[in-house]
Amino acid sequence: MIEYIPILTTLFAAYFFIRIFKHYRTKPKAYYLLWWSLGVLTYGIGTLTESINAVFGWTEVNMKLWYISGAFLGGYPLAQGTVYLLMKRKFADISAYILVGIIAIGSVFVILSPIKFPQGFDHGLTGDVLAWEWVRYFSPFINIYSFIFLFGGAVYSTIVYARQTTKDKRFLGNVFIAIGALLPGIGGSFTRFGYVEVLYITELIGLIFIFAGYITIRKAPGKSAHKEQQQD
Repeated sequence: MIEYIPILTTLFAAYFFIRIFKHYRTKPKAYYLLWWSLGVLTYGIGTLTESINAVFGWTEVNMKLWYISGAFLGGYPLAQGTVYLLMKRKFADISAYILVGIIAIGSVFVILSPIKFPQGFDHGLTGDVLAWEWVRYFSPFINIYSFIFLFGGAVYSTIVYARQTTKDKRFLGNVFIAIGALLPGIGGSFTRFGYVEVLYITELIGLIFIFAGYITIRKAPGKSAHKEQQQD
């Protein structure tokens, strides 16, 4: 039954996306909310491809969409939202152009790559079927960037609020987000050893933690320590 967990994650991601996109609509100039909305959307697309594979079986198109949405877009939009929240606008804009360009190029190569089935292939979702193995070198760069700003940004905010005893809820919310950002990466590491079921579990739990962090911060009294967030 573990292989069907992504269905639940997809439904939860859809609910989360609606909540956060409505928030963005109230602050259309808050680019961090726009990127976070895109991040939850691509997160849900990734788990949707896992759901399709579980229900309907393996197809090349679905596998490649899974790889793009997971390996390239799994945490990037969420991380870019944090960049817009914490960093100067010029840096955020330039980094967005660079990373989106890299992702676009990498995605084209994934789409064009022939497929090869490794020995003992069980029709699971894996990048091992990409004949152009060098395409997989795009993902470490993107994922390191995503980890630094998504997990690192949450840790930074946690430290900021830890020094402000009146901001306990914002401190707790960022702890939740940091945990949520870390879990899918841990699950992804297990897929390299053939334990993709671990990823399915950590994706759901990770998204729940990120949602809990988002809601906790939204309900926190007082102003945020971050200028971009002070109007929430």
